[in-house]
Amino acid sequence: MGHHTFDAERAATLEDAGRRYRYVSREELLWALALDGTETVADLGSGTGFYTDDVAARAGHVYGVDIQPAMHDYYREKSLPDNVELVESDVATLPFADDALDAAVSTMTYHEFASDDALAELARTIRPGGRLVVADWSAGGEGEAGPPLTERYDLDTVTRALAGAGFEMELATDRPETLFVAAVRDE
Repeated sequence: MGHHTFDAERAATLEDAGRRYRYVSREELLWALALDGTETVADLGSGTGFYTDDVAARAGHVYGVDIQPAMHDYYREKSLPDNVELVESDVATLPFADDALDAAVSTMTYHEFASDDALAELARTIRPGGRLVVADWSAGGEGEAGPPLTERYDLDTVTRALAGAGFEMELATDRPETLFVAAVRDE
């Protein structure tokens, strides 16, 4: 799996707050990131910036990372916060220095980039003690929204992969259609 991306022609549908917050709320995302306003955060698969905007309101600097230039174009047209910098990149080849990030977040995109290379890259770029928050579609769901079940991961697979890459789970939970993980990079 990995590298299946959301259809950029449907970008406007990603701005539906009622639908998006149904699966992961701004409050739980910000709670799991535990930001104090000074952090450098990467939003992995930032798309239209829907969740990036929420993170930017609480962080020092946010990199909106997306592999699709069309998604960045949409976000620019919408207008980005001053502390957001768009980065066109695959998660497996992030253009950041070692330990450059205080945190990274993936909202409904883990299934698009999940690979050993991407997780190793996150372990390289997130500083020791830094946070990684993953909210994604669960293989245990019914498939009422999101990608097909065959493209999703189950919670156990995600937590084992993250642990293998050097992250310690603080919270890992399966919900009706999604999974949610808050992890810290080993010191």
